[in-house]
Formats: sequence, C-alpha cells, structure tokens
Amino acid sequence: MKRGTTDFCLVVGVNKPSGMTSHDVVNRVRRIFGERRVGHTGTLDPLASGVLPICIGPATRLDAYLVGHDKRYVVRIAFGVGTDTDDAQGSVLRRGDVPAQVADRSFAERFVAGLVGKKKQLPPVYSAIKVDGKKSYEAARAGNIIDLAPRDIEVFSARLVGMGEGYALPAPAGAAEGGAAAEQGADGAAAPEQVDLPWWDVEFHVSKGTYIRSLARDAGLALGCPAHVAALERTQAGLLPLEECVSLEALAELKERAALDPVRLLGFRFAYADGALEERVANGNALRPGDLPLFVRRRADAAVELCACTAGVRESCRAPEDGELASVISQNKLAAIYAFDGARGVWRPRCVFQKGVQRGSCL
Repeated sequence: MKRGTTDFCLVVGVNKPSGMTSHDVVNRVRRIFGERRVGHTGTLDPLASGVLPICIGPATRLDAYLVGHDKRYVVRIAFGVGTDTDDAQGSVLRRGDVPAQVADRSFAERFVAGLVGKKKQLPPVYSAIKVDGKKSYEAARAGNIIDLAPRDIEVFSARLVGMGEGYALPAPAGAAEGGAAAEQGADGAAAPEQVDLPWWDVEFHVSKGTYIRSLARDAGLALGCPAHVAALERTQAGLLPLEECVSLEALAELKERAALDPVRLLGFRFAYADGALEERVANGNALRPGDLPLFVRRRADAAVELCACTAGVRESCRAPEDGELASVISQNKLAAIYAFDGARGVWRPRCVFQKGVQRGSCL
C-alpha cells in the first residue's frame, strides 16, 4: 500500500523487539496504517526491547508533549568486557579482571542501591545527541569523536533483581579483538563468543536523558573493571507501562483498536468542551478560567475518565498555574492542549486537533 495521509489519528504503544531500530518500527507502523505521518516519542537502542510510544496521523503533534518523561528499565550489566558502544552489539575494546566481590549478592545489593541520586553523566559516544548539527553516532562511525558534555540526570530508584554468570557475547563483524580473524559460523558470519562473565540484572527508574549504557559503563569503572549492557528492556515510559503495549504482529491485526488514551498518557489536568465551548476550542480561541473547569483522576486506573460523570474523575479545586498545560476533551476525543497565561489570566491554545485524537482503552 502506498503511504499517504489517512483519517487515522491515534497513539499506540509498541513492544519493540530487540534487533530493530526505533526507525524500523516507525516504518512498519507506516505500512500497517498506510500513513506516512508516524513518529516515536523516545528512541530505543537496537539491542533494547520494550515500551515505544508511537503517534500516528495528526497525533504526531503530541510528540513534543510525550517526550521527556521518566522511564523504567530492567538491564543486564555484564562485567569484565567493555565495548565501543557500551553494549553487546559493539566491538570489544578491552577486557579486565572482575573483583571477587561482584559475585557477592549482599555487596551487589548495596552497590546498586548506592546508584540512586542526582549526578552528572557522560553520554555514550554512540548516541543520537547532536553537536553542531551532527549526531554523535554518525561521527563515531566515520572515525571522528564529538566532545560530549556531561548531563544532569537522576536515578530515582535502583534494585538488584538477579545475578549470575555466562552468556554469549556477539563477536564483532569481520574481525575479533586485536585484529585476528573472528571465528566463523556455519553461515560465514562471525560466531558469538561464549564467555563466563558475571552479570547483574538491575531494575532502574530514571529521569529523562539518562543513558542506561552509561550507567553500566560507569558501574564497571567504579568497580575497577570494564562493563557493558548485555540486555535491556524498557518497562515503562512516562505513564505507559509495558503491559499496555502490543507486538507489531498484534498491531497489524488490531490497528485502531490498539489506540491508547492520550489524555491519560499526557498526565495533565483535563476539561470537557461541548456546545459553544467546543466551537471556541476548535477555533483556537483564548478561554477564561471559568470557561474551562478542570478535572483530575481519583485513581490511576486506565480509561476511567471517559466522561465527566464517570466515578473515576472529580473536579479539581486547584487554581491554574502559569504555564500549566491542560487537555481538552470534546466528543470523547482529545481536541486540544491549552496553556495557562498567568500574566493575562487566560487559557491559550498550544495544539488544536480539528479531527481529534482517538481515545482508546489500555489493552
């Protein structure tokens, strides 16, 4: 099917499989919906699997409001080998002896708990960060290194959930470490190297902009040995948990039935517009606070605020704050996002959807 514009306007959650890039997923979704306007709201490394929010049709305008949230991951950190990408898909750069205490569960639990807090983090060289308009990973592949500045991040929680030893470390394509030819598999490709590296499985809750590969790399540095990410799964992005995401195969069958509720994912207070107010919102008119009474959820369950009379919502008594964003619902669709202008005491439109973004329930 030739991709163009369609009537689709929705947000879905894809459980990205390991081995695909985020852009690969976007292209698959374009084919599934026959819609060229598709975008994701948070890149996942090819090695990683898990939560990838996808916006379709005019809903791609929500990208700016669905990025920048905190995230949760489960990562396997392998000790004793460092790679150029800080994960198992990179080429081996160095090996080192692993301290015996890494195999001690009590020590591991204490060390992981000590990772919580605010800190400066140096992003991986192979990342999508742009410096002077050039992506760091593109420069690295060309043999150039961009000087990346440390970033402020925060680890909200960190918990050891498992530990063990031994897994297959993928061999670099073409040559093994040190320039020797890599062992070839039956199909001629470089064969994985079975190594007895100790590993920890760690559950992280982190702020926006945190690179888990850097956390793994820095954990090894703190212990005096190289380390890298052996496996990674994103279990939550903002308010979207893995349980509400679907595989690409399921999405191809469900299509718009896989729609999630953008109002819940945005997490803003929300208002309902009908009649004359609906028309004013559609026209992008400024609104007085009295025109736009705000509601909040009584609890965090999915799809409980589908109408004003739903027991899952209540009217909010808190006055709007300067710069606050609010979702406006009309005909059970997300009709607009408004921002409060405290200086003038009015709500002003930030993003108006003439069609409205479909509201679904979490699967």
